[in-house]
Amino acid sequence: FFIRRLARRVGVLPIPDIAKYGPGVRSQVEAAITKCVESLKAGGNLVLYPSGHLYFRRTEDLRGNSAVERIIREVPGLRVVLVRTTGLWGSSFSVAGGHVPNVAAVLRKGILALLASGVFFAPRRRVDIELCEPDDLPRDAERNELNRRIEEFYNKVSPPNTFVPYTIWDRGGIRRLPDPDLQGSSGDTGSVGAATRRIVTDYFRSLTGRGEFRDDENLAYDLGMDSLGRSEMLLWLERQFGLATGDVDSLRTVGDVLLAASGESVSSRPVEILPIRPRWFRRTDRSRATLPVGETITDVFLAQARRTPAKCILADQAGGVKTYRDVVTAAMLLRQRIAEIPGERVGIMLPASVAATVTYLATLFAGKTPVMVNWTLGRRNLMHVLDLVEARHVLTAERLLERLASQGTDLGYLEGRFVRLEGLVKEISLAAKLRAAAASRISWASLRKAKVSPTAAILFTSGSESLPKAVPLSHANILANIRDIAGAVTIRRDDCMLGLLPPFHAFGLTANIVAPLALSIPVAYHPNPTESWALARLVEAYRATLLIGTPTFLEGIVRSGAGGRLDTLRLTVTGAERCPQRVYDALAERNPNMVVLEGYGATECSPIISMNDENAPRTGTIGKLLPSLTCAMVNVDTNERVGIGEAGMLLVRGPSVFDGYLDYRGQSPFVEFEGKSWYRTGDLVSADADGVLTFRGRLKRFTKIGGEMISLPAIEAALEEFYAPDADEGPVIAVTAVGEEYRPELVLITTRDVDRQTVNRQIREAGLSPLHNITRVVRLDEIPTLGTGKTDYRALEDILKRSC
Repeated sequence: FFIRRLARRVGVLPIPDIAKYGPGVRSQVEAAITKCVESLKAGGNLVLYPSGHLYFRRTEDLRGNSAVERIIREVPGLRVVLVRTTGLWGSSFSVAGGHVPNVAAVLRKGILALLASGVFFAPRRRVDIELCEPDDLPRDAERNELNRRIEEFYNKVSPPNTFVPYTIWDRGGIRRLPDPDLQGSSGDTGSVGAATRRIVTDYFRSLTGRGEFRDDENLAYDLGMDSLGRSEMLLWLERQFGLATGDVDSLRTVGDVLLAASGESVSSRPVEILPIRPRWFRRTDRSRATLPVGETITDVFLAQARRTPAKCILADQAGGVKTYRDVVTAAMLLRQRIAEIPGERVGIMLPASVAATVTYLATLFAGKTPVMVNWTLGRRNLMHVLDLVEARHVLTAERLLERLASQGTDLGYLEGRFVRLEGLVKEISLAAKLRAAAASRISWASLRKAKVSPTAAILFTSGSESLPKAVPLSHANILANIRDIAGAVTIRRDDCMLGLLPPFHAFGLTANIVAPLALSIPVAYHPNPTESWALARLVEAYRATLLIGTPTFLEGIVRSGAGGRLDTLRLTVTGAERCPQRVYDALAERNPNMVVLEGYGATECSPIISMNDENAPRTGTIGKLLPSLTCAMVNVDTNERVGIGEAGMLLVRGPSVFDGYLDYRGQSPFVEFEGKSWYRTGDLVSADADGVLTFRGRLKRFTKIGGEMISLPAIEAALEEFYAPDADEGPVIAVTAVGEEYRPELVLITTRDVDRQTVNRQIREAGLSPLHNITRVVRLDEIPTLGTGKTDYRALEDILKRSC
């Protein structure tokens, strides 16, 4: 606050950090630079930091930035003085420690250290400030040459990371330390799909006019892209591939862009880690976590809260550390406001956070059914699911809406449904807060007597139809799944989990929200699972021992987890898509003592169905069935059980399996087999003699991109509006997925003369998200069909294989 006030008084002009706020701030950046030019033309003076971002290393890196070049070009005869400051790299105000410093905390520490050293005897850091007005500055040179000459001046003197003791009582004296590893390891671009590589290469051609590009070419120095250009590229990647793409700083080379297009971007931006309450680390109970008796999630939560009300259970960087009593107080306050929202079902659109967990609990205590809203579905699907379950209002946060808007996600069509949590909190009076604080210490009767909805949550799945289906999960479903997990894996009450999965996924809801509360496992949240550098730092900062995530997110964390940041992890669980061997290898290299367990599940099963044994995990398998479930693998043609090692359709039954879709008139997800009703997963699985399952493929027509289920029939249905066949004409379009399972590419086969850009525009017009975008169009004279007249997708796959 004091820096802000001082800045206003001395005429500081804030320029938004594109790496932090995304492509949406480009216009603000350009407007700020224009003000700089106007001020200089009017005879003013300007102090400008040419790199436009924090000093992340001891050497300067202008990265092709254009501000200096533009200002010099637009103000002829401008007097330029270069200012070089050395000696601060390694101080508490630098990023040499691997994270953005907290100014207030550094000042407090510094003041106390001065007092402890008697002020005049305190150790001192030598800092030099030099001013130089070069005569040979190449003002008329192209941008990269101008930036190179400026960099040479700044980097001519670049002292190493130097630690200076704070007090005369510190041992060790002045010493050099290694620079932080801010980049992490590079990803493997060898398996990037040919169509994806072609799209990215064509984009670079349109920008540079060049023909070919190497994966190791630098975007700034070799291609001349400044931060504004890279921010536009982030927006292009989002629109083309629908995948989260990290930040501007994470895209340095052509290879980084290829990985981002494949959903494997790694954010390398240091983050400010706010101080964590010491109580967070006071965990002495090493007993095995168990699930209390209770029929509902709220019953189980209250039972754990009564047992240890002062235990720290939730945390994030936005809200700090919260105890069970804090959560109870917040639920008491928020439930009253949520109860006033019309309708039996209320949407929740929030990322992994303390706010999401408290809002979910408060919605249950308010007697409402939580509807977990997935903002990546696209306009068509999102409107469909909200109308399907009659959720007229959606609880969300302004910060999330701003972040999505900066990434190019337009949710304006839902504005009338949004209820912002910030507004609800402001409406709570001081008297109500005091009453809730007192009640949290005296009586929880208002929560115990609350009439909770029998449906614990409504989630959505694409399945194989054209529109998402609503999956209602009961309290018994989710609690049965958690009970199975606690029985199959050793989870201790002194463990700590890092929560990164969004709660609109069943995996995120069960594993990152309900399980920690029900098992009394502290969980620290981070709202963006693609910010791998931040996640790796948070593992270290919160001393997390448990990590649950998709292979895509885990790979990013591993690439940013150098320097022992992942050493506290003892158990990592991965699912939602098959885990590549390279991720297993990378995890083992970062932390050899960590056990990696791959599992398998479905939203309809709450969601975990099987998991590897922690004492004998088998790479490449999905482990054994959870204790309360029963399964059968049947031949899809004969409907008979298959033998050991043979692939068959997986059928499942048990207490964690849902009862059926809401308001759904399609084919039932359940089948009769051996006189019993089973959930038909649509997946082919085999089992060995020990009962260990191996995923063999999907029978349903969908694929997974970035951990999201993408329905191929949904894309076909959207395009049929534009390419309806004539009466005597056979099928004119078909969509299939090709390439590696880890990096699938969507291909449109059509008899019509269309291009990819047109098709993807039509997909967006139909209301589908960019995750459904086509990466390649193949034109055939005729699409092969079966005897029934339906498209023969196996024949199409053979044709595509031959064409590759």
